[in-house]
Amino acid sequence: MTKTLVIGAGGVGSVAVHKMAMLPEIFTDVTLASRRQIKCDEIAQSVYARTGQKIDTNEIDADDTEATARLIERTGAQLVVNLALPYQDLSIMDACLKAGADYLDTANYEPRDEAKFEYSWQWAYQEKFAKQGLMALLGSGFDPGVTNVFTAYTKKHLIEDMQTLDILDCNGGDHGQHFATNFNPEINIREVTAPARHWDQGQWVETAALQDKQVFDFPEVGQRNMYLMYHEELESLTHHFPELKRARFWMTFGEAYLKHLEVLQNIGMTSIEPVNYEGHEIIPLQFLKAVLPNPGDLGKTTTGKTCIGTIITGQHKGQQKTAYIYNICDHEACFREVGSQAVSYTTGVPAMIGAAMMLTGKWQGKGVFNMEQFDPDPFMEMLNQHGLPYQHILLDQPLDF
Repeated sequence: MTKTLVIGAGGVGSVAVHKMAMLPEIFTDVTLASRRQIKCDEIAQSVYARTGQKIDTNEIDADDTEATARLIERTGAQLVVNLALPYQDLSIMDACLKAGADYLDTANYEPRDEAKFEYSWQWAYQEKFAKQGLMALLGSGFDPGVTNVFTAYTKKHLIEDMQTLDILDCNGGDHGQHFATNFNPEINIREVTAPARHWDQGQWVETAALQDKQVFDFPEVGQRNMYLMYHEELESLTHHFPELKRARFWMTFGEAYLKHLEVLQNIGMTSIEPVNYEGHEIIPLQFLKAVLPNPGDLGKTTTGKTCIGTIITGQHKGQQKTAYIYNICDHEACFREVGSQAVSYTTGVPAMIGAAMMLTGKWQGKGVFNMEQFDPDPFMEMLNQHGLPYQHILLDQPLDF
């Protein structure tokens, strides 16, 4: 019997527990907890209606380490799946150490008051988790997560000497809103407006946000403008695959999204600096989050597909080779299955698979780990079985940009 505690009842948390309920032979006992138990109860009702499986619910403030540790102990959870906000990663990791539970998340820690994305805070927990015989798995979403596994799979099976890595993330969906973000607006906008960084010849190169644009023809989506960004998996992948000479991350944005974002930046609504409003201190970006559409509700209206993958060039058996591994995910198909749009689905399913890897012992260790440090094959197999099948093609030549 396995006991899993999922913290976070947003779109990703909803997908993860729906998919866990579809595998009761692995996830025999699941509890969903969040700041608002009523949201957990709504998700639990949907899970039961769709799968016939019951999950428990609870209320928790994940910023409160002591309370979270008590909840872990009360539920008997062996594994805590953190699908809350990245600001809460460290408090939940501390709770796992207090209660003696393994840990998994989908995004690296970042402080509330600074848009800074790096693994140093969580990698610093290596000795603590190892000493207690516990395992922490970082970044088990799609990017980071599946893209890390795609890279490890390429290294193991396709290109023995990897030289360049490009991660391409395209959401070709249309939600019908004037402006909305496909996941937590506060996290999304901080990420998009931060300076871009990529790895080149052993060092980080920083450029202005949304400065570098390329056009790419995405399978089943078509040509889209994509922009160079920084994303956390670049740090771990260049650390664990030091042979990479260049590593970049690209994401697509429509012109309407960028125009709205530009206006919001110009009037200060994307700022994370506190302002005084009628005697109350507020964060403009947090207020903006409150008035934007809830990403969890976008599945009802979203059409189109996502295409996310890795393009890696290197030497294999003395010849240059370029491999493209990618997944196509349909927004409407996701909504029919679990009531979610594809962006939540492509994060929630890998969270479930990462948890399954840990609970079944296919991935195990003592300490803090990134996805690419484990055998990619069983994870790739579960992608094909549980809604995110991958495709693999060889390109005639490397990217020309």
